[in-house]
Amino acid sequence: MLRLPDWSFVAKPGFQSWAARFPLTRPFARRGANALFDLAAGFVYAQILSACVRLRLLETLRNGPLTAADVGLRLDLPAPAAQRLCRAAAALGLLSEVGTTYRLALNGAALLGNPGVADMVTHHDLLYADLSDPVGLLRAGTAPGGLAAFWPYAGSDNPRALTPDKVAAYSGLMAASNRLVAEQVLQAYPIRRHRRLLDVGGGDGAFLLRAAATAPSLQFALFDLPPVVKLARERLRGAGLLPRVTLTGGDFFTNPLPGGADLITLNRVAHDHGDGPVLELLRNIRRALPAGGTLLLAEPMAGLPGAARAADAYFSFYLLAMGSGRARRVAELIELLRVAGFRDARLRRTAMPMLCGLIVARA
Repeated sequence: MLRLPDWSFVAKPGFQSWAARFPLTRPFARRGANALFDLAAGFVYAQILSACVRLRLLETLRNGPLTAADVGLRLDLPAPAAQRLCRAAAALGLLSEVGTTYRLALNGAALLGNPGVADMVTHHDLLYADLSDPVGLLRAGTAPGGLAAFWPYAGSDNPRALTPDKVAAYSGLMAASNRLVAEQVLQAYPIRRHRRLLDVGGGDGAFLLRAAATAPSLQFALFDLPPVVKLARERLRGAGLLPRVTLTGGDFFTNPLPGGADLITLNRVAHDHGDGPVLELLRNIRRALPAGGTLLLAEPMAGLPGAARAADAYFSFYLLAMGSGRARRVAELIELLRVAGFRDARLRRTAMPMLCGLIVARA
């Protein structure tokens, strides 16, 4: 059995003082101090990022470097405030300071190229409010605040009765953030080998739009709540994809899913719900698949190498604040799939496990 090291001696002030002075341990001590400071200062960093997104600082520098004074004029900020923001953004790797000017750095350019991340940054205002008392949240088990209201289906006794205006905000956020997840799934599994794909809980069709681009001959179906399906119909019609897609509205826990698909996808759905509802959903999916059919289950998964902060920290507390669901380990998901009647459920590695893991299971 692997024995983990006992790090309790590091907590002793005398050791820390010695480690900071001793040449061989000094680099490790500095890295450890910086890591601890980053944990303590993380909220401030996130608020700086929020300011950059809300003020569109990165878009302002898209076409080339500017001085802080020029940034202030374009963002309607006093010159000292613009200087403060630019220096903070440079410290976080979003900008680079070159002489008296600022330009996009690697992280800033990456953020600019992924608008879904910026949408999540704006959305975090609700999460921060719900996490203002993390101890109270842990003891209560849920937060009767912004996230619960933002995801209305999570606490609704009758999600089918929700109106399009009630689901538009969360459907839009899911669509904006779905691009990166869709890329992970479509790169990890070749959907071209299939005939018809049913996306369960498919939202406004964002995943199907990406899938259609990679598999031109594939037919599609989408199942979600009736008000969400209305949003999907408009988006798919605007993209010219509607003739290839069958849309069905309903509750995927209680209503039969449409048949005819040999591939079903379940993207970022299971982690929103408890084990009982997820098992019912998987059984419903199993009934809709023919023998030999395939299920792709993609979502943040706890315990995956490279994904601990995303699943075990971020999504763990996000879902707690939302009031429903949890990030599960691969073994837990495979066991739920086994009980639901699937076989040969296996993890397929994705390029970025922090975004999602992918389990492939056969009916």
